[in-house]
Amino acid sequence: MEKRALGSDGPEITVLGFGSWAVGGPYKFGWGPTDDDESIAAIRHAVDSGINWIDTAAQYGLGHSEEIVGRATKDMRVGEDVFVFTKCGGFFRPELGKVVYDLRPEAIAQECEDSLRRLELETIDLYQIHWPDNSTGTEIEDSWEAMHRLLDQGKVRWIGVSNFEVSLLDRCEALHHVSSAQPPLSLVKRSARNDVLPWCRDHGAGVIAYSPMASGLLTGKYDGGSFTKLPTDDWRRNSAAFQEPELSRIFALVDRMRPVAETIGTSLPVLATAWTLANDGVTGAIVGARSPAQVDGWIEAAGLSLEPHTMLELERAAAESGAGQG
Repeated sequence: MEKRALGSDGPEITVLGFGSWAVGGPYKFGWGPTDDDESIAAIRHAVDSGINWIDTAAQYGLGHSEEIVGRATKDMRVGEDVFVFTKCGGFFRPELGKVVYDLRPEAIAQECEDSLRRLELETIDLYQIHWPDNSTGTEIEDSWEAMHRLLDQGKVRWIGVSNFEVSLLDRCEALHHVSSAQPPLSLVKRSARNDVLPWCRDHGAGVIAYSPMASGLLTGKYDGGSFTKLPTDDWRRNSAAFQEPELSRIFALVDRMRPVAETIGTSLPVLATAWTLANDGVTGAIVGARSPAQVDGWIEAAGLSLEPHTMLELERAAAESGAGQG
């Protein structure tokens, strides 16, 4: 599988990475029930298939995803054959009914210790701030200094951010180098190409894009009535993208994608993921799975190079459907 350098100072990573949000299991922002053994099998199958990095977060399953990743990679050479990326800063607070993003330096330090324990590691390869602080008023400079201290202490190897706007990226970079950024990027959410990707190219930061299949919307798996069958604790039930009027726009886009996929002899999941990878500046794409079969459903995207006319056709379909963000 092709590898690309994660920015100017990061490791060589495969163009696809295993996303482990769903393997965290049920919680307010989970994907419904999961089978832990199947999740472990999926991670190991992804690595056996050539993928060399796994992306998780403390928030996923309130730590359960990290535990599953730790169990799956227990006999692997983490940091050599496979890299483990995780994130800090966010947990669901039942008493408040929301996720609280707490980026106080002391909270970051404690979260790192907790993640190391759950992952059964001595060093985290890439440690990322999950979202900007939304509760404590901590200045990002203080949070980023705390991240850099973990780097100096040898508890993490590289530091990055997720879901950051350019203004915050600038403030972090002014203190210490940002090794990577993690924005959403799909045919439904395209706006990162206008700001985050150019910023990363200019500053030597890698880009690991998430949700290339728009959380399943671009797979062709669903129709208008499918979402009523989702588990009651699947976060997508409450997402605006899974409701009207946006849902019909996305289905119109999927209808336009089908003949494109058929013409080049591939599937919708592979096509959607290959589109994300084809964008200039993208290092790799995070793709989730809860079973080995799901991994097999998208892994061929690593080897699919889309022709310029195909990219143009997909761009036109996205614009004319009115789906998502340009």
